[in-house]
Amino acid sequence: MYHGIIVVLLAFDRRKNYFPGILRRIGRVRFRAFTIPNKVGTGGYAYAPLDPSPIGISFEFFAFPSYFTNVTATQQCLSNWKSLTGVWPPIRIGGTTQDRAQYDSKTSAYVVYSVADAKDAPSVLTFGPKFMTLAGTYGGSVVVGLNRGKNNIDNTIAAAKVAVSEVKNLLAIELGNEPEYWVKDGQPITSGVNWTPATDAASQNDWNIRVGSAVGKTNIIQAGNWNDAPPKWGAAQLIATENATVKLYVRHYAHHNYPGGTIQSLMTHSTISIKIHTFDTDIAAAQAIGKEYVFGETNSVSGGGAAGVSPTFGAGLWTMDYALRATYSNVSRTYFHHGTVGNCQYCFWGRYSMGAPYYGAYAAVAFMAGASHLTALDSGSTNYAAYATFDSKGLPLRVLLYNSDYYAGCRTRTTQSFTLTGLTSATVRAKRLTAASATSRVDQGSPPSFGGQHGTETFETTSVSGGQASFSVKATEALLVYLQ
Repeated sequence: MYHGIIVVLLAFDRRKNYFPGILRRIGRVRFRAFTIPNKVGTGGYAYAPLDPSPIGISFEFFAFPSYFTNVTATQQCLSNWKSLTGVWPPIRIGGTTQDRAQYDSKTSAYVVYSVADAKDAPSVLTFGPKFMTLAGTYGGSVVVGLNRGKNNIDNTIAAAKVAVSEVKNLLAIELGNEPEYWVKDGQPITSGVNWTPATDAASQNDWNIRVGSAVGKTNIIQAGNWNDAPPKWGAAQLIATENATVKLYVRHYAHHNYPGGTIQSLMTHSTISIKIHTFDTDIAAAQAIGKEYVFGETNSVSGGGAAGVSPTFGAGLWTMDYALRATYSNVSRTYFHHGTVGNCQYCFWGRYSMGAPYYGAYAAVAFMAGASHLTALDSGSTNYAAYATFDSKGLPLRVLLYNSDYYAGCRTRTTQSFTLTGLTSATVRAKRLTAASATSRVDQGSPPSFGGQHGTETFETTSVSGGQASFSVKATEALLVYLQ
């Protein structure tokens, strides 16, 4: 504790060579100051261009028809984001069961399978043309995952042709899910083969050309799709094996990511930032050949989530900060996975109409909606985050402040004061993302609030003096500040 002494700490980021924030401590009160750049490209910050809808949803292959025909919250939750951005969020249909699925042109059902328990995922399934017709009803972009593990390329090409004809907003076709696990899963394509990143790369390159050629489309393949961390399984090693013909068929590269951990470790801003850097080399490799990089499947904890972590407000704050830090690192789109309906701890909806993680995603969507660029004002080395977005003219649009200090609902809830300079209006409005604690859960009667949006929408108004204003953000809270 400091008694009457002002200590100034400069948080220096060697990677970008700028001072992103100043932390001051007076007694137990903490202050952090950030200057908002007056235009994109200024201030020594790194800026990421934004997709019109950077946050999307991944639906487990076999469960997709149920989400779209039986779960009423699906349409409403996706529509909520469209109301913010003006476009439907992107979706990806795939997962473990895509490599258990075979196309059956004669079935009139979406999917055909049997399970002993409704909470189980099928080990074998078929799907028909109606599956693709349903995907084609969606108004946003669609990535469709198809089977490579079974090594039946004729069947996959037949399915791909139906996808191209029926899915009007088809963005890409994904050929195989998490191939690094196929030996363990007993997938036929690995039989008699020393299955390594090199043999997988050769397989991907061959299938990309053959499927792309068969459907008559270039720029159509979502390549990669591993879950093990790079560099062993990653875009950089795959790109190094690709010739010019393969690259014509690849639209973008994808990786999966499930960081795991406790609520506290998951939601801590510095940890999120460090883990995102794992993908820097792969992102740069994709950009070097003019391709996008996406998180094609991701969420808090693998295997459908952890009951004590994934449904909590802390996981919701992770969802928000993780999506923003990924976008800042030039991950074009982040698809949050939704597994077996009703048996999915990390799902935004399905177990209930709208879970705590959805609130974090909604806040991130609201922050980036209609923006052209994003930057991080902080270095990523502390518990305190500050992001800024910019409009189509390059002018500051919004700022998001995040205090990732962990608050479990006991003792005193500390507060971080953020001072923003470079403001041009007399007042600014803000919406607060908060809950009773990091462990709060919708299914336990403790929903979060984003500007009062489990009740009446509420904006906070703050006066600006001399281009400066201060904002208090409690531990385990975030604040979205509107500059226009």
